[in-house]
Amino acid sequence: MNILSFFVLVPLAMLLVLFVCKTMRQVRTVMVAGASVLLVLAATLAVLFVQQRAISSDEMLFVQDVVWYAPLNIHYTVGVDGISVLMLALSAIIVFTGVFSSWNMVKGYFLWFCLLSIGVFGFFISIDLFTMFLFYEVALIPMYLLIGVWGTGRKEYSAMKLTLMLMAGSAFLLLGILGIYYGAGHSTMNLLELEQLHIPMALQRWLFPVTFLGFGVLGALFPFHTWSPDGHASAPTAVSMLHAGVLMKLGGYGCFRIAINLMPEAAQELSWIFLILTGISVVYGALSAVVQTDLKYINAYSSVSHCGLVLFAILMLNQTAMTGAILQMLSHGLMTALFFALIGLIYGRTHTRDIREMGGLMRIMPFASVCYVIAGLASLGLPGLSGFVAEMTIFVGSFEHADLFHRVLTIVATCSIVITAVYILRTVGKILFGAVHNEHHLTLTDAAWYERVSVVGLIIFIVALGMLPFFASEMIGESLAGIVARLAI
Repeated sequence: MNILSFFVLVPLAMLLVLFVCKTMRQVRTVMVAGASVLLVLAATLAVLFVQQRAISSDEMLFVQDVVWYAPLNIHYTVGVDGISVLMLALSAIIVFTGVFSSWNMVKGYFLWFCLLSIGVFGFFISIDLFTMFLFYEVALIPMYLLIGVWGTGRKEYSAMKLTLMLMAGSAFLLLGILGIYYGAGHSTMNLLELEQLHIPMALQRWLFPVTFLGFGVLGALFPFHTWSPDGHASAPTAVSMLHAGVLMKLGGYGCFRIAINLMPEAAQELSWIFLILTGISVVYGALSAVVQTDLKYINAYSSVSHCGLVLFAILMLNQTAMTGAILQMLSHGLMTALFFALIGLIYGRTHTRDIREMGGLMRIMPFASVCYVIAGLASLGLPGLSGFVAEMTIFVGSFEHADLFHRVLTIVATCSIVITAVYILRTVGKILFGAVHNEHHLTLTDAAWYERVSVVGLIIFIVALGMLPFFASEMIGESLAGIVARLAI
């Protein structure tokens, strides 16, 4: 069996086994074992991919094709390039660390968590449009219950808002996929085959914005981003980790894999519209984070800014900026998961996320506090951590455009670095080094062993990507070559 299908079969097996588990010890054992297998699978795939790439020039490797519904040319077609491999690795890391961050959750929660994982992994291995859309929807559906049942605060409102807005985006996406299928001669939904067919420019002019908007809603594209902060604020810790760390990356991945890759001429002509919107996302998200007092809302608006930067770089349509976009997807996935893991840890002890009610945590919870500082430094782009590599690559690539429009937008987007430093340093100063506002906080305990596993694991990968980015950068560059070539025609 193709190794890629195991990324769907393993969480499916976890879900089925969970049904017969009777104790939480059994549930945790299944989740840790399954998440560990996924992590090993991701590492094995990376090694096999590098070996196979050395002897093969095919755009996608480990391709498998099985007919699902012949009349509409719907196939279960899977395959990966370097970008897909990295996204699968990111997903495996977030699932593994998310399990430990959810250590005290109940069985029902883990069942939906597994279903969400199936959708995420299935999306990244799919190269058939309908199959990709199917897994996309499988990833979205569990979010409603995970937030609505096990969330906090205005969880019903947040779950409903998230579901309605993402389903609206899905409607645009389905319209775009059907338009691509019929516009290309209704003979295939295979991405590799669609790349060889030319969609008429008249169709591209409306298919590109519809498809980009469909995926952009999930990527927190302004002004369709409002579901994200509310969803993050109400979601359980591991759901926030998977939501911001992986689920939002489906938006950026879909934008370049489908919208730009299949409609390059329209992308060249219409990208300026979405560049303005993404530029607003970058700055608006950072400014909004400055005025927040809830830790989750601070990180949620930070995610709007960082994910806006991903879409911004993709729309620059050159290899350097797009490489930076993928690196930013990896970096943001890791550091925002780290933030949410730490916020969940702090909230579980202080029972508040309001930074005005916290202070002096550095001497009360030194381990968690030091890790929070590391996450903050990664977010503001400290050299040696993942954020610096990603953002520098984006800004260098964006500035390659010689025209005034692109350079002004790049300079505006660069201002987000300064704004990020403001809200990160403000938050760190208030909650870690300020005066203790609640005497009860003096009795709090530091991170438990399972929380340390989650947090340390994420920090290791943040440092690894920051110090040794060349492995990921080379895999991304090779995979972008075909897309960049089509854009240049």
